[in-house]
Amino acid sequence: MKKLAILFPALLLVPFAHALKVGDDSPCFSAKTDEGKEWSACDFLDKKHVVVYFYPAAMTPGCTKQACSYRDGAGKLSKLDAVVVGVSGDNVQSLKYFKTAENLNFTLLSDHKGEVAEAFGVPTRAGGKIQRTVEGKEVTLSRANTASRWTFVINKKGKVIYKNSKVNPTKDLAEVVKAIKADK
Repeated sequence: MKKLAILFPALLLVPFAHALKVGDDSPCFSAKTDEGKEWSACDFLDKKHVVVYFYPAAMTPGCTKQACSYRDGAGKLSKLDAVVVGVSGDNVQSLKYFKTAENLNFTLLSDHKGEVAEAFGVPTRAGGKIQRTVEGKEVTLSRANTASRWTFVINKKGKVIYKNSKVNPTKDLAEVVKAIKADK
């Protein structure tokens, strides 16, 4: 798959040749979790709807709002037989900090090489570092790449039933719930 790069002032966006669309088969992807374990979407085939949301960077304002919305909506998703995973270019340690700081109750995946974003067609740009305080301690969070904020829902049959490339972090959960209910 060939990557095309579009250069903007001080910003490199990498759009991928094929962005998934509603109706496409989802890739059977895997990545390291916030606990450093391997997580695979294939483990949920025929069992759960999988909400895959890509976010730019842990512990930034929009990403925190979105993550906390999913945290607070865990009961709704559970009733709909769905599991959520947040995907970013943050390293595993940064994801641990984010999960701890916001008391997140779902899996975060480290897409350090941008391979999951590429499989879904999600544009990425250069990574970075930020300083935050977690449990009273100053920490550095780092990410190898910064994904665009996109959300997908994969049904139990492995089909993409929802895609949003213009995500509003505070409304994302409501849109996802609507999409899963419509698939029943």
